[in-house]
Amino acid sequence: MTETRGRHFAGNTTPSDTRSSASTAVKPLSYDLKKSGTKGGNESHGGKNKRKGKRSARIVSNLLLLIGILLIVASACLFAKSQWDYHQQDVINEELAQYATIPENNDTEAPGIDWEGLRAINSQIVGWIQIPNSPVNYPVYQTTDNEHYLHTNAKGEYSVGGQIFLDYENDPHGLVDQQTIVYGHHMKNGSMFKYIGKMNDKSVFDSVDTIWYETPEKKYELVPLFIYHASDDDDSVRQFNFSTPEEFRSYLKEKLGRAVNARAGASEIIDRVDHVMTLVTCNYSDQYGRAALVCVQKSDLQPSA
Repeated sequence: MTETRGRHFAGNTTPSDTRSSASTAVKPLSYDLKKSGTKGGNESHGGKNKRKGKRSARIVSNLLLLIGILLIVASACLFAKSQWDYHQQDVINEELAQYATIPENNDTEAPGIDWEGLRAINSQIVGWIQIPNSPVNYPVYQTTDNEHYLHTNAKGEYSVGGQIFLDYENDPHGLVDQQTIVYGHHMKNGSMFKYIGKMNDKSVFDSVDTIWYETPEKKYELVPLFIYHASDDDDSVRQFNFSTPEEFRSYLKEKLGRAVNARAGASEIIDRVDHVMTLVTCNYSDQYGRAALVCVQKSDLQPSA
């Protein structure tokens, strides 16, 4: 026991000192530094992640800003092009309008048309349509299809509104077929056949007393009979001739049944009609894509003497 105690307490250490020394021996300074360094390393790694996150956010923000600027520039370019297209459309319309002389008593007298001047510009001229006190005052062209003049003007150039044109299957010499069809765009600036679309309004429809349609051979004084709407794929709109007058009138009465607006006594007027002119444009007032204004000669309004 005495030896044991002497060995145990050699170096004037206590048992607790011995344990403390042993503990210190297995935990050198390098361990503490390493431990401390690990904590510092974690903090540095977190700082890098934060900086990366900020850089990513800035990149995304800059990309979104760039995309926004590009969209604004693209929208401005599209708007400028649209305005230019409409301006060019107005220029050709004004130039062609010079070939029609509108009389002061336009409600009872048709415009005078310079057919030779119009033929010098485009030999496919077949007629002129004009509605007094409205923007409608245009030459009418006809070619071998119903696509060409949708976006081609009288000079053969691209045009957003094209030209007013006669259906390619119609006889070009006036109201020869039982139904003659003329097409025009519904333009935002009020040009071409937008005024036809305005006849969805009863007051506008009732205000139109005369529609002039002229060919080099004849002048027709027309009046609106009724306006109806049809879907884009309704082929029945494009019927030109019928087996009998009764079939033709039955066809008109079926369309009258779908009318948005109609002249008083329209059904009775149909009973004595032999020919109509139908003006067709786009329709934006309901789910139907077309508006068709059926017109008759003013002489058809009253029974024959």
